[in-house]
Amino acid sequence: MTFVPVTGAYPFARPRRLRQNGWIRDLVQEHTLLASDLIWPIFVHDRDIARDPIGSLKGIDRLSISETVKEAKAARDLGIKALALFPHIDERKRFSDGRAALDRQGIIPLACRAIKAAVPDIGLIVDVALDPYTDHGHDGLLINDKIDNDATIDALIEQAAVQYEAGADIIAPSDMMDGRIGAIRQALEARGHKDALIMSYAAKFASAFYGPYRDAIGVKALKGDKKTYQMNSANTDEALREVALDIQEGADMVMVKPGLPYLDIVWRVADTFKVPTFAYQVSGEYAMIKAASDQGLLDHERAVLESLTAFKRAGASGILTYFAKDVAEKLNK
Repeated sequence: MTFVPVTGAYPFARPRRLRQNGWIRDLVQEHTLLASDLIWPIFVHDRDIARDPIGSLKGIDRLSISETVKEAKAARDLGIKALALFPHIDERKRFSDGRAALDRQGIIPLACRAIKAAVPDIGLIVDVALDPYTDHGHDGLLINDKIDNDATIDALIEQAAVQYEAGADIIAPSDMMDGRIGAIRQALEARGHKDALIMSYAAKFASAFYGPYRDAIGVKALKGDKKTYQMNSANTDEALREVALDIQEGADMVMVKPGLPYLDIVWRVADTFKVPTFAYQVSGEYAMIKAASDQGLLDHERAVLESLTAFKRAGASGILTYFAKDVAEKLNK
């Protein structure tokens, strides 16, 4: 968008005229946040309890499949169009090869089937990565203490197929392996899944803001770090190259993660490629707002709405946020 400077000088030009009353502020507002802009991340667990509070994410629970179905109905009724599902599995099912990710009777395929049976009109986004399923906490296969890119892709292809065939609508690879979008797209096409949507975590940074998420999915110890595959937080041009590659390989939409610290990336991606661009308000962002609000340092509702509107202002088509349900309830009022 080209900015055209407005000529004029005080007192004939008074920008405050457009701010003097609530109705005029609303009338000239440039960006509006809607419930349909929100995607609600939900953690699904395989324990025999309905809800399991996550200590590092105040107000967020891991849910059983039956509870997830209830929340899917509530989300649909609030105008939320899609859920993003993430697993928490028993530690005894975690192995170095992440084999549980390929189980057609695993927690995510079971959840997809149950939700689609009860709420067929809500979109389901599923994470394609091995970190919730491995005993070392990495998104890929660790061989001789290094991530093996190509061996990981073979596992991701099967994981994506299992999830799509269980009823997922959007396959969302978050692993940051080179070439995985093209490989998954080719494999899905070969299986006749030509309508499968792919949302690539195309610009996912090695960030300090993921800590509570790792707690939520049960990654207790990460062997090393993820800097050999997640991006350097200092880079922006590299993000554009990553996005360009994933679009070329068959991604229908792209993701920037984390969110607020990377709004410049959201803007550059949306403005450069003109494709649906999503952003993830990650667990650390949620936890910071919650903590500051609990101490009376922020007005919780205003801070949440302001942060989410910032994503829209930056050009995001939609936002993954743990605040989704609460915000949708407020917007509907």
